[in-house]
Amino acid sequence: MSKRHPIIAVTGSSGAGTTTTGQIFSRMFASEGLNAAMVSGDSFHRYNREQMARLAAKGQFGERNHFALAANHIDKLEALFYDYGHTGNGRYRQYVHDEDRKLVEAGHKPGTFTPWGPLPADTDLLFYEGLHGGVVSDTCNIAQYVDLLIGVVPIVNLEWIQKIHRDTHKRGYSQEAVVETIINRMDDYVHDIVPQFSHTHINFQRIPLVDTSNPFVVREVPTEDESMLVIRFRDQSEVDFPYLLQVISGSSLSRHDTLVIPGTKMPLAMDLIVRPMVQRLMARKPFA
Repeated sequence: MSKRHPIIAVTGSSGAGTTTTGQIFSRMFASEGLNAAMVSGDSFHRYNREQMARLAAKGQFGERNHFALAANHIDKLEALFYDYGHTGNGRYRQYVHDEDRKLVEAGHKPGTFTPWGPLPADTDLLFYEGLHGGVVSDTCNIAQYVDLLIGVVPIVNLEWIQKIHRDTHKRGYSQEAVVETIINRMDDYVHDIVPQFSHTHINFQRIPLVDTSNPFVVREVPTEDESMLVIRFRDQSEVDFPYLLQVISGSSLSRHDTLVIPGTKMPLAMDLIVRPMVQRLMARKPFA
């Protein structure tokens, strides 16, 4: 952790909603006048899309799948966090998604990576969104460098529904292929993804209020109106629960460290909860 160069990370599995959370943070940083270095976990995958497809066709799946630590440059991710905390800089790259118009127009092929290079200069903080922002293993400890670590964790059936819907409607995969991916990733999900949520400062977990008992036949993702959000805090002493209960209508406490709110209130709750934490991180920064 670094007072001069703070790091915020949002971690969660594919389809969990970390990208949407990243968009909320982007708007927050803009309104606070903060220049954040934005880093995506996809950038640290070891294999590009074609390489993974070739390996999968051989039954190898590229060190199994993207959830697995071995399928990612975890050493480079840890080096980035270490370097940024100490110097305010570090090396990263970008993964080119199909919808990344600027990168595609610049000549980068979707499913590949841009070259490794330095982060933008003179940023106020580093923001990471991806699979492994809170990893602690026998060989690495990324969580130790993160000043604010947030987990986005829908219950697993909802997570699968969101992934199936996204990958079939937006990425053109068949449902059979997506379900096979979910099955192939399960061991790594249990060993490499889930343990991170014990290291987070806050977890946001969306729970549907409709039947999702068979996520493989659900055709629509439960809406925010059909959901509740469970928010667990590691250190409840830093949270003004009476204030949150007052300003977030329909909210309640289920435990001394757990706030429950309507699903439609996530952007409001995240702003009310996280913005003061970001402001405190910035207030700790020494003057140049």
